[in-house]
Order: sequence, then structure tokens, then C-alpha cells
Amino acid sequence: MGTPTARPATLDDVARDAGVSRATASRVLGGYGFTSVDARARVRAAAERLDYVPDLAARALVRGAGVRLVVAVVGRDDSVLDDPYVHRVVGAASRVCARHGVGVALEWLPLADPSGLARLGADRGVCGVILVNTVQAALDAVPPRLRGRVVSIGQGSATVPSFDVDNAGGAGEVLRHLYATGRRRIVMVTGPRWLSCAERSVTTYRELMRESGSPERLVTGDFTTAQGGRAALEALRRWPDADAVYAASDATAFGVIAALRGRGIRVPHDVAVAGFDDLPYAAISSPPLTTATHPVDRIAAAAATAVLTREPVAPSTPFPSTLVTRESA
Repeated sequence: MGTPTARPATLDDVARDAGVSRATASRVLGGYGFTSVDARARVRAAAERLDYVPDLAARALVRGAGVRLVVAVVGRDDSVLDDPYVHRVVGAASRVCARHGVGVALEWLPLADPSGLARLGADRGVCGVILVNTVQAALDAVPPRLRGRVVSIGQGSATVPSFDVDNAGGAGEVLRHLYATGRRRIVMVTGPRWLSCAERSVTTYRELMRESGSPERLVTGDFTTAQGGRAALEALRRWPDADAVYAASDATAFGVIAALRGRGIRVPHDVAVAGFDDLPYAAISSPPLTTATHPVDRIAAAAATAVLTREPVAPSTPFPSTLVTRESA
């Protein structure tokens, strides 16, 4: 699990460093009540030395002020905000934040320019940020003022803790299941190749195909049903002997199944299909989809809790993914 990240400076730390009471430090940093010129100078200098960031969530409970936790989603365009996965993250974070009197906002960070994080860092109404679909450029763009108040669902860094599903482990379980049921010519429809989580699954696929002596057959996807259908048709054109398709998301798998059926190919009799996520629809789709679990709600709740409580957490917190076998494979 690694070593917990450094604890952010607290109000008590500032008061101790400035040689004043906690109440005095609170009045100076909160901008209310009487304090001497000397006390104000010492407290502000201590806050700057310690890189202290006020706990806006706690302040909101006291004053009724409007503060928010921002779910910042990286994507090529703003259509990423329509992703059901993003909606699940926002919903889970909202349930946690409601207990702290904090709202949740959703923002798009362009993949080509995630510099909007600087604006969020300067916004005194932002108590913290959860990064989603995180890439290195977004981690590099995190301003110092946000450190200690930002976490990632996905790739993390030395200053940004990460929470994510073990999608490599889940992908491995699905692929081993396909192999155990006699499938040897397995196509993988990937997620977006710019996402590190998508690449982890691809690495697992390549390793298992190499170990089993099976051919490597990759088609790029984007976690959507529409691209899943297009990828299935491309796979049929390139490898008409394929006997299984592993899709990196359930939404992609649904598109694959629809496209195969449109060509008169039976699932699973001719081609087995499996996904990843275990969406509610997966259990009642036709046929019910073999997949691996993805505890999005638990992951998002843990990420939101880490931001709001500011408790030290491990640099990386993985959540297990387990195989769910159904009729599609």
C-alpha cells in the first residue's frame, strides 16, 4: 500500500508556529474579530511558511457559506460529462459531502489543456478536487494551493493520492475464464489508449496471450456502446475466425453483442463476449453479460472522504475486481 502522504498543516500547527492561541490564529485567518497588528503578521507568516490551507468544509458548517467539492473530469471534449461512470462518481461523492454540508460541482478539464486546475486552486469556494480520467498533464497542472485537497480516481503522484479499481486483476480473471472455456482466438476492444487504466488492461491481455501462445488481437475503443459496435465489425473483418471478444467496459460489450447479432453471429455459441464494470443492466442484458466488478461507488466515496477529512492516506488505494460469470461467455 505504500507510505501515507504527508499530513497537511492544521490551524493548531499555525498557532504553535506563530506563538499565539488557536482562537487568535482562527480570527486572523478567518478575517473576523480583533487581533493586534503583530499577531496578524506572525500568523500570516506562519501560514505561508507551513503552506496552510483553511478547511473550507469546516468553515461552511460554522458560517453556512457555500463551498463545494469539484469532480474534475479529463476528456477530449465535454461529452465526457455525459458518461454514466462520471454520474456514478458524482452521486457517490454527493452522498458523502451532504454529511459535511458541502455541495458537489462537475467540471470538464480538456485533455489538451488541464490548466483550469489553477483556477480551482485560487477559488476560495473550492474545498477540494477529485480528478477523474487522470493523466500526467493534469497531475503536473495541480497548483501548490490544491495540494492536500486533491485526490485522483486513476493515476496518482507523489502529492496526489489515487483510488482506483484493480482493472488489471479483473481483466486477468475474465481472460482466464475465456481461456478455460476453450476460447483461443480472443480479441480485446480496449478503452482510450491515453488512459493509464486502459493500458493496464492491455498489458494484462498481452501477457496472458503470450503465456498461452494465443494470437494478440487489439482494437481501440473508447468505453462507449457505439464504438464497441464499430470495433466488433473491424474485428470480424480482420479476424473472421475470432471466437471471443473481451471488451474493456460493459457499455462496449453491449455494442459488440449488437453488432455480432446484426451479422447473424450467435453469442456465446459462435463468439463469446465479456465486459468489465458489472453495470446493473449486465445481469438482464440478452444474453446476460459475463464481466468483472467495478465498485465505483465505494471508490468515489473513499476519494471524497479523503478530501474532506484531510486524514493521511496511502499514495495508492486499490479496490479489488472479481469475475461475474453469466451466459455471454
